[in-house]
Amino acid sequence: MNIALIGYGRMGHEIEAAALKRGHVIKLIIDKDNTSDLNSINLKGIDAAIEFSLPSTAFQNISECLNNRIPVVSGTTGWLEKYEEAVKLCHKNNATFLHSTNFSIGVNLLFRLNSELARQMNRYSNYTVSIEEIHHTKKLDAPSGTALTIVKGITEEHKGYEKWHHGTNKEDKSVPVEAVRVGEVPGTHTILWDSEVDAISLKHESKNRKGLALGAVIAAEYISTRKGVFTMNDVMGF
Repeated sequence: MNIALIGYGRMGHEIEAAALKRGHVIKLIIDKDNTSDLNSINLKGIDAAIEFSLPSTAFQNISECLNNRIPVVSGTTGWLEKYEEAVKLCHKNNATFLHSTNFSIGVNLLFRLNSELARQMNRYSNYTVSIEEIHHTKKLDAPSGTALTIVKGITEEHKGYEKWHHGTNKEDKSVPVEAVRVGEVPGTHTILWDSEVDAISLKHESKNRKGLALGAVIAAEYISTRKGVFTMNDVMGF
């Protein structure tokens, strides 16, 4: 594939390495210093775009790809109040769009396990749930998009939870989410179901960004020949 990289920070460099290793070509790189190069002329011949930019520019970047009918994978979080607009734009242009809060294969397995555990916990009211996520100090959004996807899995499957809140204090029908920012941690997410007699936890710890990058490239491969709106569940075959 000919790939356009939108965002060339640490993740962009990891995605570049993963794509090249899988035999793809990076034909276009867009970063903060050349945003005007993301246009119809430079997008010609692009098979898929992979977008990891900033919350303030993500929707504009995605829209440019969709308007030019370039399949686009996005991993930027913090802009999702406009997600439905992107979906409508995708359908309007008969284009292709996939967004995920996390492209790691391991994290997407965690999402699946989290949803199933939450569904089972409907039968056991003595357990309460909490989430902790830890990331590097340069991460802009808190809680992480991954943590909010975990929350969504719980609220969709467990009748006792409808929302989330910051911190560890208990609130009625609300999942407590603690966001920690420290050092260079790539990302650690822990879901804890606690009771007076025992505790059950699900944990995913990223060792580096390679898994995220590889998942993003695999997702781009998946959508490059398809039309419509997709999620990582489609890529994973769930």
